[in-house]
Formats: sequence, C-alpha cells, structure tokens
Amino acid sequence: MGQPYPSQYKTRTAVVLFVKGAVTPIVLYFENPRAEYEEFLSYIKSSSHAPKIIEKETIGPVKKIAILSNQIAAVAIQEEQFN
Repeated sequence: MGQPYPSQYKTRTAVVLFVKGAVTPIVLYFENPRAEYEEFLSYIKSSSHAPKIIEKETIGPVKKIAILSNQIAAVAIQEEQFN
C-alpha cells in the first residue's frame, strides 16, 4: 500500500454571518476569527437590547462591513483549505 501524498494545502478560518432577509451568508476573514465569532455570538444572545450598528474591517475580499446587530440571524465558524 502506497503512502498518501503530503498535503500542500493550507487552512484558514472564516466567520460565516447569516443575515435576516439575505439569501446567501457573508463569509468574513479576520486576524482573530475566534474572537470575532464570539463577539457576533454575543450580539445574537443579547437580543433584548436596542439594535447597535457593528462596523468591522476584514482581511478578505470583503474589506469592511456594517450591519445592525438585530439583523444577524446566525453565525458560524468554518475552516477551509486553500492553495
């Protein structure tokens, strides 16, 4: 049985933001995606407060995002391979 080829792919972590009324989610890349994920999650959990505008600068194709906190339906974290 032969040895598998070594993987030459790198992995990166993305924050996937699901917005109310939007068909597709927004994929965001940050320097510290876990911290951003936790922050978005805290906005979802604290829905009793007045809506707050959230502005973030990212390092991916989407350079800047501004969204109201009450428009976030869900958030996920995703690891993906890239070459």
